[in-house]
Amino acid sequence: MVDLFKSMSDLKSELEKIVSGEVDASAKSRDFYSNDASMFELRPDVIISPKDSSDSQKIVKYVSENKGKNPKLSITPRSAGTDMTGGAINDSIILDMTKHFNQIIEVSSKSAHVQPGVYYRDFEKATLEHNALMPSFPASRQLCTVGGMVANNSGGEKSLEFGKTEKFVQELKVILSDGKEYEIKPLSKKELDEKMKKRTFEGKLYKQLFKLLEENNKEIKAAKPKVSKDSTGYHLWNVWDPKKKIFDLTQLIVGSQGTLGIVTDIKFKLVKNPKESGSLIIFLNHLDNLGEVINKVLEHKPATFEGFDNYTLKLSFKLFFDFRKTIGLKQTIKLGLQLVPSLINFRRGIPKMVLIAQFTADTDEEIVKKVRDLHWDMAEFGHDALFEEDETEQDEMKFQIMRRESFNLLRKKVHDKHTAPFIDDLVVPPKYLPEFLPQLREIIDRYELVATVAGHMGDGNFHVIPLMKIELESERAKLEPAMREVNELVLSYGGSMSGEHNDGMTRGPWLDQQYSENIMSHFREVKNIFDPKNIFNPHKKTDSDWQFSMDHIREHF
Repeated sequence: MVDLFKSMSDLKSELEKIVSGEVDASAKSRDFYSNDASMFELRPDVIISPKDSSDSQKIVKYVSENKGKNPKLSITPRSAGTDMTGGAINDSIILDMTKHFNQIIEVSSKSAHVQPGVYYRDFEKATLEHNALMPSFPASRQLCTVGGMVANNSGGEKSLEFGKTEKFVQELKVILSDGKEYEIKPLSKKELDEKMKKRTFEGKLYKQLFKLLEENNKEIKAAKPKVSKDSTGYHLWNVWDPKKKIFDLTQLIVGSQGTLGIVTDIKFKLVKNPKESGSLIIFLNHLDNLGEVINKVLEHKPATFEGFDNYTLKLSFKLFFDFRKTIGLKQTIKLGLQLVPSLINFRRGIPKMVLIAQFTADTDEEIVKKVRDLHWDMAEFGHDALFEEDETEQDEMKFQIMRRESFNLLRKKVHDKHTAPFIDDLVVPPKYLPEFLPQLREIIDRYELVATVAGHMGDGNFHVIPLMKIELESERAKLEPAMREVNELVLSYGGSMSGEHNDGMTRGPWLDQQYSENIMSHFREVKNIFDPKNIFNPHKKTDSDWQFSMDHIREHF
């Protein structure tokens, strides 16, 4: 223990000499930063809040120069720590970007310039002042930062209409493993050629990466997951477009979870924020024609299309009177009154699935037309479904509140169990859901997991987060076989293991299930081109190992 303390003390002292930001190795801070929203725990040696880009560059150079004599040295950039895969934890150096990299530099109706440590909730307030929105926010929009959204290639309820974060990143500044900061943006072939002529780390990087993409273009393009959203691996297929002659390195950095470099500056494209919204809520009595229902709804191009199963709905009613603890008594009473029409609908029994198709527009008249057109077109399902129109929403949708709050309460009320997000973010093409969902539920039940199924119907993206006594060996023993079965099921339907939450320590070890050995070798080559000494966020993506992940299951909740 004395030697370990001395080592950490020396590291802290050496880092304090080279940076102007705060360096913290206190037991309290190390405990706090050892966790994110995942089921893993890695206790860092030191936490640094870099004052500026110069600080971050000095840290990268220090780690690179000292990696040989201290192989454990590495850096993980972190903002809000809401990552559900262990992507924001590390047993060496954590860079907390929220303290100083938190400036909203410029916002207009079409774009924004911001630093990675800015909380999305603050960013959204600034964009809404210009009637604009960065629409790829996740469900954790009140907690996450924009830097985390870039790192994970986040998506959420609006991704059906607008796509994920990768669609909105215009430019980045990134510190690479040579300790220098670079501006990264889409390049024409002429600009790319100029980059590749440089006899520098940057020039070598562009040259090697272009060679890899050009020589393996067909194979790489064919490996792109055939789903509407994906956050696995490195998105090599989006970098080089031979037809348009555009080389866009931002597409590789987005979703890389800090394994290729440290993002210090972001420029986003924004969209117009619609003024009005309304919904058609569909209660399905069985799942036999779920695929047809989904396809019919999608023909009407809803802005969002969410859904959750009867287990989630039953849980919502069971915990309903506890909602007052989180949303207040007044809002709980209001929610109860809003639910009266739905309760009348449930006289035939709890539906198997609740679907929420939401539309947005600039006027009430447009909303009413969209909702009623869909309702009219759904007449063929009248015997199998019930419908409820909400044409002029003033507040958040009641069923969205129920879904979110029931899950929050479940986490708090079941004191002997903890969230274990390991099969939490799967994606399958929506047309296969009628076959897929019962098989998924069979696996969940067979392993005796307490879990609800909810998510983004229009994308076929589901969040399944079991509650487990994860500290028990008998419970931990379920993780690997259950995950293997779910992965095999997802991939058998041409799906992806992650639509929004990325790989980290959860899915990184399983990437070879989704991708061929050749593609995995390309991923590893990319990591080596960017980070030959493996100084950025180890144990994630291609550097993942299932045993390492299992050895670092959280002990404290």
